[in-house]
Amino acid sequence: MKSHIYIFICSFMAVFSFTANAQYRTDKKLENKLRVLLSSFHGTAGVYVRNLRTGKEAAIIADTIFPTASIVKVPILVGIFKKIDEGVYTYHQPLIYRDSIARGGSGLMQFFKDSTPTEVRTLVSLMLSHSDNTAAVWCEKLAGGGVEINSWLEKNGFRYTRVNARTPGREKMNKEYGWGQTTPREMSDLMVMIREGKTVSKAASEQMYRDLTDVFWDEYALSQIPPYVQAASKQGMVDASRSEAVLVNAPHGDYVFYVATKNNKDTRWETNNEAWQLARDVSSLLWNYFEPHYGWKPAAGVEKLRQ
Repeated sequence: MKSHIYIFICSFMAVFSFTANAQYRTDKKLENKLRVLLSSFHGTAGVYVRNLRTGKEAAIIADTIFPTASIVKVPILVGIFKKIDEGVYTYHQPLIYRDSIARGGSGLMQFFKDSTPTEVRTLVSLMLSHSDNTAAVWCEKLAGGGVEINSWLEKNGFRYTRVNARTPGREKMNKEYGWGQTTPREMSDLMVMIREGKTVSKAASEQMYRDLTDVFWDEYALSQIPPYVQAASKQGMVDASRSEAVLVNAPHGDYVFYVATKNNKDTRWETNNEAWQLARDVSSLLWNYFEPHYGWKPAAGVEKLRQ
């Protein structure tokens, strides 16, 4: 009897696992087009795409772990809104900036004068719009640090997406991947969760989505989407790893994609960096694939604005 029960449970789990993995159909035509784009990249490149209306997906090493760089700020965003939802803070909670928390790299808050009044909303806005490192580290701390953020990720089915920096037990992964890690599929899933109101709460998800649509870094994947079409996004970049997460509210249905790179040979910080150009090429392919009759392309001379 016990053996029969064991067999039944194993069979059920196998079917459940297959069903979970088979919920999206593969778009072979799109996948082949993407494979051609990625094949000449000098480094490791992966991509995940899903059309939310049709349920079709395309995936190329989409379950491989990549560094997030600043895209880790999306899980941090969820973490801070979890605290807001729990009543620990309010979205407009007053704060006082101390220059001891300043971090270099991207962002404006590092240039604030000591004792400058600010608020949680400003931290969130700067963290996403300008990818502000100082604001992000502050938000990470307010969210309970990597331990609490990672706990939420694990409980919500994210196996590989984690905060590594300043997180006990993640030292080895921090050395390998940096501040955070994810896969193209998982970060796409997180963007979709936010879009569909399924993270902390529907209200929190809606505000998070608003914040993700106000981004300064629009010269990469976003440059290939009409400026009249809303897109939520986050970019992440260090010398040898450049990635981008985008969810487009396209006229004929939302689609999400994540372009990830690592081990990049081109580490230049020039506008024609190979990884940035790959993000543009993938984004252009997807826009024209999903919206073939829209009749838009980047205006002539736009390249001058990138100089």
